Amino acid sequence: MHDTITINRPAFDAFDVSTIETELDELLKTCRETVTRISKENNPSWASVISPLDEAHNQLGLFWSPVSHLNSVKNSAELRDVYKVCLPKLSAYYTELGQNEALYAVIKQLKDSDEFNTLSAAQKTVIDNELRDFELGGVSLSDDKKKRFSDLTQELSRIKTEFSDNVLDATNAWEKLLPDASRLDGLPDSAIAAAKERAEKKGETGYLLNLEFPTVHAVRTFANDRELRKEITLAFSTRASENGPHAGTYDNSQHMVDILNYRGEKAKLLGFDSYADLSVVTKMVESPDEVMAFLNDLAKKAVPQAKKELKELEEFASTALDINDLQAWDVAYASDKLKKKLFDLSDEDLKPYFPADKAVPGMFAVVGRLFGLSIKPVSDVPVYHEDVSCYEIRDGSGAVRGQFYLDNFARENKRGGAWMDVCATRQRLGEQVQLPIAYLTCNLTPPVGKDPALLTHNEVTTLFHEFGHGLHHMLTQMDAAGVSGINGVEWDAVELPSQFLENWCWESESLALISGHYETGEPLPAELLQKLKDARNFQSASQLVRQLEFAMFDMRVHASPIPSSASDIADILEEVRAEVSVMPYPAEQRFQHSFSHIFAGGYAAGYFSYKWAEVLSADAYARFEEEGLFSEAAGADFLNEVLSVGGSRPALESFVAFRGRKPSVDALLKQSGLAA
Repeated sequence: MHDTITINRPAFDAFDVSTIETELDELLKTCRETVTRISKENNPSWASVISPLDEAHNQLGLFWSPVSHLNSVKNSAELRDVYKVCLPKLSAYYTELGQNEALYAVIKQLKDSDEFNTLSAAQKTVIDNELRDFELGGVSLSDDKKKRFSDLTQELSRIKTEFSDNVLDATNAWEKLLPDASRLDGLPDSAIAAAKERAEKKGETGYLLNLEFPTVHAVRTFANDRELRKEITLAFSTRASENGPHAGTYDNSQHMVDILNYRGEKAKLLGFDSYADLSVVTKMVESPDEVMAFLNDLAKKAVPQAKKELKELEEFASTALDINDLQAWDVAYASDKLKKKLFDLSDEDLKPYFPADKAVPGMFAVVGRLFGLSIKPVSDVPVYHEDVSCYEIRDGSGAVRGQFYLDNFARENKRGGAWMDVCATRQRLGEQVQLPIAYLTCNLTPPVGKDPALLTHNEVTTLFHEFGHGLHHMLTQMDAAGVSGINGVEWDAVELPSQFLENWCWESESLALISGHYETGEPLPAELLQKLKDARNFQSASQLVRQLEFAMFDMRVHASPIPSSASDIADILEEVRAEVSVMPYPAEQRFQHSFSHIFAGGYAAGYFSYKWAEVLSADAYARFEEEGLFSEAAGADFLNEVLSVGGSRPALESFVAFRGRKPSVDALLKQSGLAA
């Protein structure tokens, strides 16, 4: 007998901001009643404790996920106000849940019961993780320390939201209207047309620039006007700080200090030396020292090469571009020109071959061949914006495995960056299995006029990256919510599927599926593909040390004595830059003030995960290089041993089950052009 499948999509067409708080209060009341009831269980079992808790939290998650998502992608004053009122209520509930001694005792009793031995490995992992999370939630603290821990958690959720809001507001606040296109000389026609269209939509005459990433990228990379490059670079890199065009208005200086102080205090309450020590408890790595050793080892290999790359760029800028003092606003511009000289390739040359309406279905075709899937749009599904589409994934047997909302293009009131978020989690609910649903969000270059959106190769790679996260969430076969999809996966392994999938953006066999000239349909010419491959490791060491800078700063700022001011934080960043950075930085620049990944997102003392998981992903991909790009056996193994198992076992075990051995850094060094 087959389980009944249930698909719980958000009713975006009936979304009502005015009822959010009342509905949340009702759901939290139900959750609390459930917790009270199961905390009194005398003979706890999976069915009497974990299942009802999962079901209550599932209802809460289904309600809150669209609220949280819309706050990120369709931000408005009204929604923001409600969100800020509701967030402390959620935070308070989850904090009291983590400190509930009666519930902790009941789950401990279940762990020690005879039934525990009859549970599946996945179910056992859920219970072990629950008990660990109780300890990390402060369940064993004294009452006064519990109260302080709870207050810190509440304050953190509030300040992190304000940090994000400041970045979004600072991004939206800056615009520059040019009366004509003369200062846009050098920009691609599509970028100039986009600036004109942007002005027209606001009832203006001329060309409107903003701080959405596609605009910033186009100006910094192609504008011949050096002053314009400087202006937009400084506006972008001083967002939400005491510097720049909106100095002090959306300033995150104190927010950073408070976030680090509160995290540090929480860690000390739990008996850890620093927040970095607390952070690694739920990761593959054993200690902050192990992380720093890993990062320093990569730095030793990359920094000398990065210095050579900078010297080459400075010499080229001086002789070919008459720029004798290379600055931050010249780097992308000079790099593009040097790339053109060395490889006869500019990022702009590739865009006509990557229209979004070819790249997206092409990506689905690549994934389809890899894992035996079919991906098709779902019609008549309410969405929250005209750019958004809903799709479903079916496996080789025709069974629906999951659905997702794809929201690709940059626009106003949408947070920058790219991410996957959970809409619904696969889990068993009585006789039914709820299917997973994901939100996949990017900020790609939008279409202009009648032409389709034309993507850079880097944007295509971003699309594949987020889809890799989505597959990890949607292809899970775990029915226990706590280890379903990315749940329970160590944070430093979460990037494995996303970075792994990026590799198919570089191979002729897969590029044939994702590329085609937007006017003629002509596939990416072999000559252009060769140039793309030849240029793959252009400035790769410089890109690597930039990621190392972010990761080292993140680790040190969470492992150091707690800073008392924003200048203390800046000092830590400067120390890291003195060790690993090579490219120039303007003194006014305040990158850290908009570093949402670590201050507002989930990467605090975890940004190293990108590099840690890249070791795994490069080594995993090496198996396909050995067996064939679309090897059925390798694809089936990755699906079954990595994507399907979620967090039901340690990520290292999943990797070894797929690869037959532990990971090696050699594949990453080879891929980055740094192998000896």
